[in-house]
Amino acid sequence: MTPTRPAPHEEAAVPHPDTGGAGRPVVVAVDGPSGSGKSSVCRRVAAALGLAYLDTGAMYRAATWWCLERGVDLADEDAVTAAVRDMPLEVGVDPQAPTFTVDGTDVAAAIRTTAISSVVSRVAMNLEARADLGTRQRAVIGAERGPRGWSGGRGVVVEGRDITTVIAPDADVRILLTASEEARLARRALEVHGSADTASVAATRDQVVRRDAQDSTVVDFLTAADGVVTVDSSDLDLEQTVDAVLAVVREVAAR
Repeated sequence: MTPTRPAPHEEAAVPHPDTGGAGRPVVVAVDGPSGSGKSSVCRRVAAALGLAYLDTGAMYRAATWWCLERGVDLADEDAVTAAVRDMPLEVGVDPQAPTFTVDGTDVAAAIRTTAISSVVSRVAMNLEARADLGTRQRAVIGAERGPRGWSGGRGVVVEGRDITTVIAPDADVRILLTASEEARLARRALEVHGSADTASVAATRDQVVRRDAQDSTVVDFLTAADGVVTVDSSDLDLEQTVDAVLAVVREVAAR
C-alpha cells in the first residue's frame, strides 16, 4: 500500500512543549460507533491542522469489495484472509480528497454502497484479516509520523474502531467520538436515504445497530479506554463537533 502525502497546509504546526511550540508530527486517534460522525469530523480536523487523514473503516470496505469481486465466500475465513493479504490496496491520505484504489480500480464510491455496508462486518470480524489490515494501518501512521523525535513529518488523524486501543494506543491524542443511538440513526438515514423520517430511520436501523453489535464482539469502541477523551456529539452539529475535537487535540497536544 502506498500512502500519498497531502499538500502543505499553513496550519500544520501543533504546539508541543518538547519542541518549544514549533510543532511536530502529531497522531490523533479517533474511534466510535456508526453514525457518530467520525469520517466527516476527522477529515475536517485533519484539514484544519494540516495533517494526513486515514479512514481505516474504508480499508475494511475495500477488502470486502475485493473479496466479492474475486468471488470469495465471506463465510470462509481462510479464503477471506488469503484474499485480504493479497489485496493490492493504495490509500491517498489527503483529507480534502482521500482515495482508495484496489488493483488499479478507484473504489471510493463502490465501497459506500449498501451491498458493501451490509456485509463488511464479516471481514471486520475476521481476526487474521484484521491483523493484516492493522499492519497496513500502522505503516501509514509510521510514515506520516516519522521516527520518534523527528520534527519533519506531517502527522495524521486516524479514525476507526480500534485505533485508540489496538492500532495506535500510543497516539498523542486519543478520542472516542460517540452519540446517542437516536442521533446516529438519524445521521446515517440522512446520509443513505437523504431523509431522517421514520421510514428512513427504520430502513437504516438494521445496518447501523447490527453492524455495531457484530463489530463489538472483536473490539470495544463503545466505551472509552483509560486515557481516551470522550466527545459526545448527540446534541452538536458538524461544525460544533469539529470544534470540540479540535479543542481536545490542542489541549492534549499542548500539555
